[in-house]
Amino acid sequence: MAPVLVMQFGLGEIVVRITSFRFHTKKVAKMKTLYNSTLVTCLLFSNGCWSSKVDTKESTQVTTLVSQVVEASCGECQFKMDGKGCDLAVRIDSKSYYVDGAKLDDHGDAHSHDGMCNAIRKAKVTGEIKNGRFVASAFELLSE
Repeated sequence: MAPVLVMQFGLGEIVVRITSFRFHTKKVAKMKTLYNSTLVTCLLFSNGCWSSKVDTKESTQVTTLVSQVVEASCGECQFKMDGKGCDLAVRIDSKSYYVDGAKLDDHGDAHSHDGMCNAIRKAKVTGEIKNGRFVASAFELLSE
């Protein structure tokens, strides 16, 4: 039975059966050497490039903000975020995040004419963007 070389990739594996041939002429022997070296080179390069694993999980990068002025409002009503009700959100660099550590009702009636569900306000915040949410350690709504 011929030896087998198995290469695993992210989407499957390639099985290469290595067979040995006996060659009788110098020309065929040179071709065999060229073929084998080309095959080994291709396998080494493709194995090195394709065998690395790609992490598809969300990044665990944490971004810290200190006394930064951001837009604040209701995530669903004003920022058009997915959710199950009116919740406080901030928009930082054109990206919206729900807020942990502060509530919508902590800042007045959300459904009044200038409330968070009807207007986008400015807030000075300190905290971290972590796992797709803004974790506030300080949240101060600024007056217009």
